[in-house]
Amino acid sequence: MKPPSPNTVPTDVYLSFVSSLFGNRKTLFTGVAVHILTYVIVFLSTRANIYLVLCLAFAAVFALRMYSFWLFDVADKHSFTRADIARWETRYVIGAAATASILGIGSGYAILIVQDPLAEFICIAVTMASMVSIVGRNYGSQKAIDLQTLACCLPIIIACLMSQQLYKAVVSIMLVPFGLTTRAMANGVREFLYKNVIASREISQIADRFDTALNNMTHGLFMLDAHNRILVVNRKACELLNFSHQEQLKDCEFDVVLRYGARHAFIDGSLPGLIQRQMAQLVSGTLSRTLIQFNEDQFLEFSASRRADGVVILIFEDVTVRIRAERKILHMVRYDPLTGLPNREYFVEMVKEKLAARSSEGQIGILVLDVDDFKHVNDTKGHVTGDRLLVAIAERLKEIAGTTALAARLVGDQFVLFFPNEGNASDIDDRVRALHAGMTGSYDVDDNSFRISFSGGYVTMSNREFRSEEWQIKADLALFDAKLRIKGGCSAFEQEMDARYVERQKLKDDLREAVEAGNLQAVYQPMFTPDGSRIDCCEALARWVHPEKGSIPPNIFVQIAEEMGIVGGITRFMINRACRDCVSWPAPVAVSVNLSAQDLRSNDIVGIVMEALDASGLEASRLHLEVTESCLMDEVATVRSILADLRSKGITIAIDDFGTGFSSLSYLDSLPVDVVKIDRSFVRDITTDSRRFKLLCGIVDLSRALSLHIVIEGVETLEQLALIVEKNLADIIQGYVFSAPVSKEQVSGMVENLVRRQSGPRHDHVA
Repeated sequence: MKPPSPNTVPTDVYLSFVSSLFGNRKTLFTGVAVHILTYVIVFLSTRANIYLVLCLAFAAVFALRMYSFWLFDVADKHSFTRADIARWETRYVIGAAATASILGIGSGYAILIVQDPLAEFICIAVTMASMVSIVGRNYGSQKAIDLQTLACCLPIIIACLMSQQLYKAVVSIMLVPFGLTTRAMANGVREFLYKNVIASREISQIADRFDTALNNMTHGLFMLDAHNRILVVNRKACELLNFSHQEQLKDCEFDVVLRYGARHAFIDGSLPGLIQRQMAQLVSGTLSRTLIQFNEDQFLEFSASRRADGVVILIFEDVTVRIRAERKILHMVRYDPLTGLPNREYFVEMVKEKLAARSSEGQIGILVLDVDDFKHVNDTKGHVTGDRLLVAIAERLKEIAGTTALAARLVGDQFVLFFPNEGNASDIDDRVRALHAGMTGSYDVDDNSFRISFSGGYVTMSNREFRSEEWQIKADLALFDAKLRIKGGCSAFEQEMDARYVERQKLKDDLREAVEAGNLQAVYQPMFTPDGSRIDCCEALARWVHPEKGSIPPNIFVQIAEEMGIVGGITRFMINRACRDCVSWPAPVAVSVNLSAQDLRSNDIVGIVMEALDASGLEASRLHLEVTESCLMDEVATVRSILADLRSKGITIAIDDFGTGFSSLSYLDSLPVDVVKIDRSFVRDITTDSRRFKLLCGIVDLSRALSLHIVIEGVETLEQLALIVEKNLADIIQGYVFSAPVSKEQVSGMVENLVRRQSGPRHDHVA
């Protein structure tokens, strides 16, 4: 590789070459001393004064060169431009060429003028010796080599040629290849040094880049030799492992560094056995990757690779944030975000884990709790309060369950508990019922106190009989049974519940078909004036005769319809049938139809009613619509708007079963109501219980003060009727004392009989 010219080499390399010219000044002192001493000897030998002049020239040139060297030393080389470096090279070359010229002139003069063999020998020997030193001192500048070689050799060649001595001329010509060889040697040295300078610079750059990359990695790194000693460690490794002196870790035993390398490291003096084993497995190659927890707040993930020469590279990173995120996600997947209880899926996993850990067979229990009337809390207090109530329930559930049961949230307002019964105690039923009873009570939320009860259903079984796909079905069947029996009750699963459930599901399917096909029936219970002389209205009552089971009680199939959400279909059927039947009755007898809470959740009911009136031709004033107090409690604003719309069209609105709801008295004055139907529970025992009779009178007085029409239901005896008539408590009487529910044809006959009965005496009198 031929070294580039000064114009093409990098500036820093060019500067290093020129700087080499101004170095090693001891040889200059030695050279000038030898030169002057040599020429003094020549002078003494030949008495040629020119050599004294040349001695003075040596001294003067040397002094100037030393001054130039001093200036170069004090110059700010960092600010040198390429032109500045070239000027300094030129200064050096002039001084060196001047010294070489003095040597060449002295040698040529001795050959041509003095012609003394000793003088010739001394001068030529010193000159040739100086040429040898040219390579060692001046390789950094080709100009210096060329000019010094020319300055030394050219005067000798000229003098030999001018001496007209053949042998001297021939020998002098041989100085040409000598000079060229000298020049080539210098170029070879410069080329070699140039390569090394470039290689050294590249190695330095690579080392700097490697060091920068290594110490700016986001991962920690250890490189270990075959004997487990640290060859390389980066800054991130020291940060992650809390080491303060990176440079002191090289050649240390890796295990020793981990154990004792940092006085204030979070790794204690004796690494836990698990960490020791994991590290040993990584270094040995048994493991290629592992996660190590050094403390509660630090997770490091290590990976290792082993080379053929035994060198092991350990790379690790802080994955604490990732682990926390994974744990948070896992917690979100496993736990209910509102209550913090396990969700259904994780509950099943934990149950399976506990059952798998059991060593012996025994009875276990699973209890499902359903918050009674929770929808009422949401509707009256808002969902935020409802959510806080669920949180309070969950806290009490965890407190009562303690370590004896595992609690979880199923969905909505349902909770589930697993009783592992690890001690195989025989009182598991008692403990389940005790926990159910303990949950009932007052819950204080947002300055509100709620009296909460729970319906519960549970199943007990052998731990070997547990099936994840069956337990909830059985518990739900028991819960359903508890709800049917009494609010706040708790039932254990029994095998016949399964049959009842299947039967009920079949009944649901049949009811849906009956409603869709219009296979229901309507009967009517007349409402009489207190004296029994006239039928004012008839309440339409739905009946369902099952093709196989016969007549199904209304309280059963209406409840099923509400569960299925098809009660609106029954309402539509009853309104249409009642309107058509009422048209066939003598005016002004009216018909009354019950509306459910589901009917009053949207304005669709208004359209249904108006379509029925239009289709039948019945006057709106002859249609009464009855709503229960529970309907009024659900979404009061919506219900009030719907009832007002119906009433504005001439339809009479009545409150059914008045007195059995929650806050009916506070709503009476604000709701668009025409009639109050006092529930039969206020009529029972009025002839024997004075307090109950006074309560009935109070309700009547309040209703009359609000100008409401009063219907008393459930009047069954003549004594009750007589007392009501005596105190003028009712405008209309409904009950078995006058009539049970009858068909539409019987209603027409009853009306006609009453008309004939009233008109018969008049005809006889006229006759």
